[in-house]
Amino acid sequence: MRVNSLKMIAAAACLLSTSQVMANEAPKRVECIAPAGPGGGLDFICRSIGKALNEQGVVKGNIQVSNMPGGGHGVGFAHTVSKRKGDAGVFVASSTGTVTRLAQNAYPGMDSSMVKWAAAMGAEPGVIAVRKDSPYQSLNDVLDAIKQDAGSVTFAGASPLGGDDNLRVLLTAKRGGVSNIKDLRYLSFNNGGDALVQVVGGHTDVFTGDVSEAMGFFDSGDLRILAVLADERLEGKLADVPTAKEQGVDVTWLNFRGVYVAPGISDEQYNWWQQTFSNLYETPEWKKVMQQNGLIPFHKVGGEFTDYVNAQIAEVRQISQELGIIK
Repeated sequence: MRVNSLKMIAAAACLLSTSQVMANEAPKRVECIAPAGPGGGLDFICRSIGKALNEQGVVKGNIQVSNMPGGGHGVGFAHTVSKRKGDAGVFVASSTGTVTRLAQNAYPGMDSSMVKWAAAMGAEPGVIAVRKDSPYQSLNDVLDAIKQDAGSVTFAGASPLGGDDNLRVLLTAKRGGVSNIKDLRYLSFNNGGDALVQVVGGHTDVFTGDVSEAMGFFDSGDLRILAVLADERLEGKLADVPTAKEQGVDVTWLNFRGVYVAPGISDEQYNWWQQTFSNLYETPEWKKVMQQNGLIPFHKVGGEFTDYVNAQIAEVRQISQELGIIK
């Protein structure tokens, strides 16, 4: 009897050891969902993280990027909640835009608790930008124009009406002394790339979005950034671009770049993702990605990130009510 008991204990220990190893291994198939079209900030996060995890050998084989535009990131959120429960091989790009829509109850029947918030991998200040030959030379030029005629300036962004890109324009205008903010003209596009094409092509006047979205056209000289919505000027290529605060408009808008994972995965699998993203964030390669794309340091994982998301939802809900976007 004693021999058999010892054998059973040894077998159980072996099984436990095997399960722990499996829990600490990368999923065999990994997919990143970008809840927006190609070319925007969420697509950038998926492709940058995927490339880095491949190069470091954390994940073997290609990481599939699935673009799911629509509903202000809602299509991707709903897909993850309803179709990917228990799938440890999927992670989803998220941002302040996702949190904004959750704060405004834009995903019917869903809330932030229905996914597992894994990590923030940096943050981007918002930017206000115009094409190179625009008559607007500063943020105050734009504000002066809409003070005189709110409909004279057309803004283009990636979020739906009331979403992240729209909200930062409304907040900037309000704090810049514009009284008729409800009359501002804002056009929504599937992603930041599409919105930028409209601005650079002269079809709309002002781009509202994030640093990484704007850098390509900024580098080519086709886009002039009027203001960075950060507390301080950025380093590197944008060092000469003034903040909104420097121009007398007290507004800061940071768009975190992060990921959540599917509901229903085990604690071990959730912890693996947290540790993986924490390790990635500390690498020189990821620091370089951040620097090249205008990301500033911002890193939270697991419970800390979840608490941050919930606090931001409460704050954005209050701002949305203040601006009359929701009741």
